[in-house]
Amino acid sequence: MSTAKGARARARIEVTAAIKDEARRQLAEDGAAKLSLRAVARELGMVSSALYRYFPSRDDLLTALIIDAYDSLGAAAEAAHAKVADAGPICRWTAVCEAVREWALGHPHEYALIYGSPVPGYVAPATTVPAASRVGLLLIGIVRDAHQGAGVALPPLPAELGPEARRLADDLAPDLPPAVVTALVAAWAQLYGLVGFELFGQFNRVVEDREPFFRHAVAQLGHGVGLVFPQDTGTGGRGSRAGS
Repeated sequence: MSTAKGARARARIEVTAAIKDEARRQLAEDGAAKLSLRAVARELGMVSSALYRYFPSRDDLLTALIIDAYDSLGAAAEAAHAKVADAGPICRWTAVCEAVREWALGHPHEYALIYGSPVPGYVAPATTVPAASRVGLLLIGIVRDAHQGAGVALPPLPAELGPEARRLADDLAPDLPPAVVTALVAAWAQLYGLVGFELFGQFNRVVEDREPFFRHAVAQLGHGVGLVFPQDTGTGGRGSRAGS
């Protein structure tokens, strides 16, 4: 009995993987908005009713693909960070950001699925949040280590942004100064903006040597968050542990 159950479990894993692979192929050809369970079933030689036992709806299949993409991106970023885990915060920050770019260039259609145009009629469920948070949590961890160690240079924070900054800090990283958390959110958005501009062609005939440009840009983002460049000196380079 256990042998039969094991065989069925392996078969289900294999069929699920085949469904996802075909769906990704269709994403690359037609985009997420045109993804169809019937088309996937047809290409795999399955009847639609059989495929529905694996994914009851198109949205269920999209959700699985989205989680896979976020997890793949997160794993790439975490692996890059592990290689420089003993380095300084800017080195660690830059390594994570470069891994995001490299993954996106290697998986353009999956990147478009998670950071491109929203799919009409689809609303991502809460189950996508843990995978989607992996890169952000990694960046927060780098800043937290700097804050608890040598400290961070607090970014300027307009008084009018104070309440929102405190709310962001409460939600995302209560142990970090609100000014730093606000800068982190902005840097997170700008990171994906830089990657998206390159991936979707907005840098064509503008930025030619893109790798060093990107490395410089994300280092500047890290500096804006409060991570101090190794060559910085003086009081600005000593950081701060102020809590607000």
